[in-house]
Amino acid sequence: MKDCTGRVIALDVGDVRIGVAVSDPSGTIAQPVEVYRRVGYAPDCKYILALSKRYHTTHIVLGLPLHMDGTRGPQADKTLVFGRMLEEAGLWVDYQDERMTTMIAERALISSRMRRDKRRQTVDKIAATMILEQWLATNYDSSNTTNMNNSQGDDQSV
Repeated sequence: MKDCTGRVIALDVGDVRIGVAVSDPSGTIAQPVEVYRRVGYAPDCKYILALSKRYHTTHIVLGLPLHMDGTRGPQADKTLVFGRMLEEAGLWVDYQDERMTTMIAERALISSRMRRDKRRQTVDKIAATMILEQWLATNYDSSNTTNMNNSQGDDQSV
């Protein structure tokens, strides 16, 4: 069992951008941080390591983009590869089903009348925040220092 106290970083990993969100130290609040423009697996991993140092955590939650029927596709496979790289770099990686998060985030930004160019710069970090909120609600227990679900992506459950 892993320690599940302190901050947690969530990532919404896409081909072009990575949305970043972070929890408060108590694991109660998720807040959007930034949208990182991807460069390549190795530089992206290095950047996430620097983020983990900035927020004093080694715990990363990756949104796992499953199909609506729960199966994995090419994007989920890419996310799992990136997750393995982060683990090899010394980070603890969990996965959270992220179905519909980007669409819901996009709709929320549209309803707030945000301009399209601004939405493009914002939607990924809002999706990461939603991923983190979902993960915190089901996995983070501030009264217990162990994680109840450290899925390493080896099975279909997330």
